[in-house]
Amino acid sequence: MPERWEAVIGLEVHAQLLTETKLFCACATRFGEEPNRNVCPVCLGLPGALPVLNRHAVELAVRAARAVGCALHDLSVFARKNYFYPDLPKGYQISQYERPLATGGHLEFEGEGGRKRAGITRIHMEEDAGKNVHGVGGDSLVDLNRAGTPLIEIVGEPDLRSGAEAAAYLRALRDVLVFLGVNDGNLEEGSFRCDANVSVRQVGDAKLGTRAEIKNVNSFRFVQRAIELEVARQVAILESGGRVVQETRGFDHDAGRTYSLRSKEEAHDYRYFPDPDLPPLVLDPALKGGELPELPAAKRARYQALGLTPQAAQVLTGHPGIARFFERTLALGASPVSAANLIQTEVLRDAKLHGLDAELGVTPEQVAELLRLTEAGTISGKQAKEVFVAVAGTSRMPSAVVEERGLRVVSDEGQLLPLCQKLVAENPKQVEQVRAGKKSMLGFFVGQVMKQTGGAADPKLVSALLERLIAEEKT
Repeated sequence: MPERWEAVIGLEVHAQLLTETKLFCACATRFGEEPNRNVCPVCLGLPGALPVLNRHAVELAVRAARAVGCALHDLSVFARKNYFYPDLPKGYQISQYERPLATGGHLEFEGEGGRKRAGITRIHMEEDAGKNVHGVGGDSLVDLNRAGTPLIEIVGEPDLRSGAEAAAYLRALRDVLVFLGVNDGNLEEGSFRCDANVSVRQVGDAKLGTRAEIKNVNSFRFVQRAIELEVARQVAILESGGRVVQETRGFDHDAGRTYSLRSKEEAHDYRYFPDPDLPPLVLDPALKGGELPELPAAKRARYQALGLTPQAAQVLTGHPGIARFFERTLALGASPVSAANLIQTEVLRDAKLHGLDAELGVTPEQVAELLRLTEAGTISGKQAKEVFVAVAGTSRMPSAVVEERGLRVVSDEGQLLPLCQKLVAENPKQVEQVRAGKKSMLGFFVGQVMKQTGGAADPKLVSALLERLIAEEKT
């Protein structure tokens, strides 16, 4: 992009609330059910069916608003947003408009060049629409299982300046919602998705350019790419003397382009009005208090204070289940750095993560005991890996495996000295390199002893014996 232009980006994020039932009825919100199985007169929009608000959905929405510093409103109003589309059975969507649940928050995230802060205009509650299913026997059908599913829409200020910043903002927001237990962060299943409002203007110009809205992008990588392509498209139009029109666009990742879906006039004619079947939502004061769970940024800072690298802290806060596993391991007496290293290298290798569920193959109790055995010198690092494989997927404890297999560190100088002497005698060139100051060559000798003992030798004792032998031979 030419330097005289800058992008102006705001995101509208739709996050499904983690409730068992829909926003205004008792139908289940389970994903992947047989089409039109989880429906009733309320979410089908049948005449005379009356909505009843899901209290747990309100609790989750309030939790999300508090976490991003929004001002909660004691009274908010549900409105009917009127438009006609096949997947909207009532002919309107129940949402909030003039009086939303919360306004005026912000989100901090790690962006290009350091810490960034983006404003949040509002958070409001609404119900999801159904889903159009195309190409079924040459027809287009409608699945209304999703109709009425509770959402919050998080409307961001136009504070983002690149596709990379937008993707970083989305990742940070997803992490917050997942650690709160508000949303499962599953982009593939559509429970966390966003629309991106994109415009460009000349650097220094305070006036916003004409924006295009890119609808329903469902991956961080695609969000970044779609915005980059749209910015390039708009700059090319303006550079050639053309005019950007306000419209809704889609994103074709295979073709590498955005494409027009429909024109979008300045004024939306959704004919909002308060839903006559739903009274104003008056917040219970109890919902506005209480302690929130520790959020990912604070957790990462705490982990780094324990001695972890920023990268390790990032990995361990990548999922609530991983963070819980790490903290339980620490509570059992494990060293933070040792526990972090073992979890990253072994535990996460075969981890299965889906939504808020995490299958890690071992328990914190098994990991903590394995670390105790290693740090006490009972088994070597190589033996620890063998024990880990043996206990993974079972309820067996590491100490039982160690006893059963006779896995013990060889720390008897009488056993190790002959091996070290033989190696020193057989490798005079390498001995001279150690004497010449190439200390890394000592690792060659230690490695050979470890190999010959099947990883059972105490590496510290082996290193000390070799250093002594090489020094003695020199004199």
